[in-house]
Amino acid sequence: MPTVAEQLRRAREVQNLTIYQLAEMTKIKTDHLRALESGNYDIFTAPVYIRGFVRITASMLKLNVAKIMGELDEELAQTEKFSAPPSLTGHSGGLIDIFMYQLSKVKWKVVLPLGGALLVFSIVWWGIRAWKENQAKDPLANLSPGVYQNPADSGVKDTLPLAPATPDGRR
Repeated sequence: MPTVAEQLRRAREVQNLTIYQLAEMTKIKTDHLRALESGNYDIFTAPVYIRGFVRITASMLKLNVAKIMGELDEELAQTEKFSAPPSLTGHSGGLIDIFMYQLSKVKWKVVLPLGGALLVFSIVWWGIRAWKENQAKDPLANLSPGVYQNPADSGVKDTLPLAPATPDGRR
């Protein structure tokens, strides 16, 4: 019984397709197609890639996809690397992997609108607070009395003259 790799290679050759033509049709890298046709599954990091690439290639070559996938599962069960499914609960990675895993669990459709609303609320709150503080201040509080300096006599300083009084006594 031929292996999955031999069946893929034979089907490609029967249809007179090169690796490059098949790569163009499937959008799979030529290195990956060569690995599939040689049965070298060790270059793939996870069996999901192998299964996906074999499914796409088999359907493009008009093979019986269900039969090929069943045979592939049997072949992968015999390999040491892909015999058991990967752990989905353990965190074998470092701090970045744990952080990215936690980020993947976030419901962004809820968090982003709430975060945007919180941002707008805080900007409005700080703006109103700054405006009220500015309104409460006396704009002339830090000014000293006006001092007139005579250009001819730079050493003598007088205060500015008052405006002349009006007939009703106001200035």
